[in-house]
Amino acid sequence: MLFKSFLLLSVFAVACYGQSKVPVYVYYESLCPDSARFVNEQLYPVAKTFKKNLELYLVPFGKSTYTTQGSEVMFTCHHGENECYGNKVHACAIQHIQGNSYQPNISKEDLTLDYVNCLMHRAQLKDGAFPTKRCADEVKIDQWQAIMDCANSTEGSQLLKQHGDTTNKLQSPLKSVPTVAFKQTYDDELQKLSVSSFRHALCKNLSPQPVECLDLPSSATVAGSFGMLIAVAAVLVAKLF
Repeated sequence: MLFKSFLLLSVFAVACYGQSKVPVYVYYESLCPDSARFVNEQLYPVAKTFKKNLELYLVPFGKSTYTTQGSEVMFTCHHGENECYGNKVHACAIQHIQGNSYQPNISKEDLTLDYVNCLMHRAQLKDGAFPTKRCADEVKIDQWQAIMDCANSTEGSQLLKQHGDTTNKLQSPLKSVPTVAFKQTYDDELQKLSVSSFRHALCKNLSPQPVECLDLPSSATVAGSFGMLIAVAAVLVAKLF
């Protein structure tokens, strides 16, 4: 009975192992070079690798400000009027992108991150109009027209205002862009670590840590041995029961 209990606990351990998840809020601007560098070089690849461990919230507003006049919302953005429009495109994309029934393994979150990654890269090239349609074609987003209509309407302004309120709730004004906040809480040291190595900052906030956080070869060997042990335990439990 004791041996059976041990095996059951081992199987339970593997079910929990590496399944920790943490909410991460990324406050950024659509035309900010530092934001683009962070999204393209750090956030995007790390988010893809740690998909099961990351609950990502994108907040496109940054150091922008807004004023209201009746139902109208007027924005002043860090990198000018074009950035205000770009921020609205991002806000509308986050709102309107949906997964495809013919691609069940690709979620709304996957498509949104792919699209935002493309927008940040393409916008820095400054080779024409804001890449709303170009990135939609590249990433295969069906809702590009809805995103365009939204960005050019009061809906886009209201969505961007909401992102502004979320940003100001964290810090008003933001000290730097991009800002990364784990569990919607600002921490200066964690911010510095996030912009220099988002992967390390994320791993620091995961407990237990998934195998992707284990850098050393010896750690990888231990992780592999652990996996083998659990596999054997599962087989033995199946035979016992």
